Amino acid sequence: MRTMLRAMGETSITAGLILMLFCAYLLWGTGVYTGREQERLQRELAVTKQDRPGAKRPDKPVPGSALALLRIPKLGSHYSYAVVEGVATEDLKKGPGHFPGSAMPGQVGNFALAGHRTTYAAPFNKIDELERDDEIVVEAREARYTYRVTSHDVVDPSEIDEFAPVPGKPDIRPIRAFITLSTCHPEYSAAQRYVVHGVLKDIEPREE
Repeated sequence: MRTMLRAMGETSITAGLILMLFCAYLLWGTGVYTGREQERLQRELAVTKQDRPGAKRPDKPVPGSALALLRIPKLGSHYSYAVVEGVATEDLKKGPGHFPGSAMPGQVGNFALAGHRTTYAAPFNKIDELERDDEIVVEAREARYTYRVTSHDVVDPSEIDEFAPVPGKPDIRPIRAFITLSTCHPEYSAAQRYVVHGVLKDIEPREE
């Protein structure tokens, strides 16, 4: 009996250590991958910004490519993420992802983004700290777009109306430019979605 208890104890300790290492990988190790991908994507954006500002933007961005740079001043001067085109599992490992088919930065409609909250650098971990009129800045090739936060909500994953051209009102035709940020809620769970909405406040075209 003593031998059996000792063996069970050793097994439990080993299992606990493995679980701790796995959790550490999820929380910090995955961020290393995202960091490398962000470096690559932001270099890609830097090259793209050297294009002539008046050049026509592609009708359909390439899946997995860098689309724009996302900055949220409320979350610190260091907050800067390249937005990747797509919201598939592999896309979101690289950083915040743009829902294909939603509006592009600054366009009339809803520029809808999704991002991780606890793993892969957790770019949307603190979007619940945003308050009304806080700024969300999107730097694209042709201009710098500043949105202001208008509302936030917690919804079920099935409530896709939040990503409609007019958020929450799928039957209405948009006449303004919106932005939507979404992430899992609560932390360490995908039971619901935390959603932040904003509306375009200012446009600063890039100089020739």
